[in-house]
Amino acid sequence: MKHFLHASYVLACLAVVGTSTAASAEAVLKISTGDNLIEMNKGMMDALPQVSFETSTIWTEGVISFSGPSLRSLVDQAGITGGQLTLAAINDYEIQISHDELENDAPIIATLMNGQPLSRREKGPLWLVYPYDTDIKYQSEVIYAKSIWQLVTIEHSAAK
Repeated sequence: MKHFLHASYVLACLAVVGTSTAASAEAVLKISTGDNLIEMNKGMMDALPQVSFETSTIWTEGVISFSGPSLRSLVDQAGITGGQLTLAAINDYEIQISHDELENDAPIIATLMNGQPLSRREKGPLWLVYPYDTDIKYQSEVIYAKSIWQLVTIEHSAAK
């Protein structure tokens, strides 16, 4: 029941933000689902179920703790249940990922690194991160290329 109430709260927030102009100024992530535009602010990102793990990356030194919502939980909450996702960064770098590739706990949209919000200098405020150290499948050029930082938009297109 607690999970249902939590999900209902998040869905209600998503519905309101899609039509609110005040939220756009605070939006850290915009999700386009065809006819709908959902603008997520930091509070809404924090209200989603959080995943945490420790891993090293090819861009940082040592093992780091990352936390944030899984990409799957975020797009599922937005009503996306299949198809292709295009994620774009502030510098227009884009990656594509199929909804079928998403796991419950990976990748995550990291909002915290070592318990602190990610700054733009630290690849934030949103960084798509995989638990690279947990499985060799996360240690490939394809996965590293999908680890987009300074994420600002997600666009959904239906499967063809």
